[in-house]
Amino acid sequence: MTQKICLAAIIPTLNAASTLPTAIAALGPVAEIMVADGGSTDGTPAVAVACGATVIVAPRGRGSQIAAGIAATTSPWLLLLHADTHLQPGWREAAAAHMDVQPGKAAHFRLALDSDDPQARRLERMVAWRCRVLGLPYGDQGLLIHRDLLATVGGMRPLPLMEDVDLVARLGRRRLVGLDAIALTSADKWQRDGWYRRSARNLCCLALWAAGVPPRWIVRLYG
Repeated sequence: MTQKICLAAIIPTLNAASTLPTAIAALGPVAEIMVADGGSTDGTPAVAVACGATVIVAPRGRGSQIAAGIAATTSPWLLLLHADTHLQPGWREAAAAHMDVQPGKAAHFRLALDSDDPQARRLERMVAWRCRVLGLPYGDQGLLIHRDLLATVGGMRPLPLMEDVDLVARLGRRRLVGLDAIALTSADKWQRDGWYRRSARNLCCLALWAAGVPPRWIVRLYG
């Protein structure tokens, strides 16, 4: 029998009924699975409950939803995870090893996209470089963080977008670790919008954030 990991998985959702079951199933036994829903109309809350998760309704916006999910859990370790990301075999061992020895550092997983397009491999390499050189993982890579560390850096801010960039910036590179395990993420946004167009849009959002543009404006561009 697989041993339960003492962490709370926090998953913000909005109309994620099609991807959520895979994300939850990939977790295996964990202490808590909290789905913070932002007002889905596709039955996501019912799907989450059927998959064994607890559901709360939160103000729409990933930052607000994640903050509400964190407040509704009690486990010392938190796993912040997108609903279209499912962790691959080996994540539990990598996470457990990190939790045993590095409570003062947060950890992210290695991004992979569920597409056979060569553009997906190029994007994965770019993300790996961004994480290694800039210390800037995004939320679709998952983030494992101790509750005390999160409180030390000011908690999860209720932002509608860029909540992941905001948090890792406050953590800083010295408190971030890359784990040798994969977060397999949906490539739908890139396939729908075009690989270059979606990547350029993401970079533009990051540049606007760095320039001090309010996230409520950036979210209109993100789409």
